[in-house]
Amino acid sequence: MRRIQHADENPHEASEINVTPFIDVMLVLLVIFMVTAPLTTVNVPVDLPSSTEKPAPRPENPVFLTVNADHALTLGEESISTDNLPKALETATKSNKDERIFLRADKTVDYGTLMSVMDKLRSAGYLKVALVNLQGQAAGSAPATKTEQ
Repeated sequence: MRRIQHADENPHEASEINVTPFIDVMLVLLVIFMVTAPLTTVNVPVDLPSSTEKPAPRPENPVFLTVNADHALTLGEESISTDNLPKALETATKSNKDERIFLRADKTVDYGTLMSVMDKLRSAGYLKVALVNLQGQAAGSAPATKTEQ
């Protein structure tokens, strides 16, 4: 007697890759990274050092914005209010938003005030901001007397 073979009797081979285990591993890794990411931030108080590098060449007509100890703003030699900052900068830079603004701040000015001034510069369209420090002295030493030219 002859036996008739049906197509359903042969074992089927899977020609596709089962990606379910890979997805499970990726989800576990995602959860691990989501839990550990906030723990990697550092909340350490730091006393930033001063620079001892040679100063960069000074432009011909730099625009200095100074934050005084009492948080008042001075553009060049003129005192300005925070509300008039965008208009005064536009006048000082001749509407050139690509000009670098040199930002100086007193030692006693807190970081939040400095960042709010930088935010005002950014909202006015001035993205090139250079922070000015005392050059050529080691940290903790008395400031040298400098004359600006």
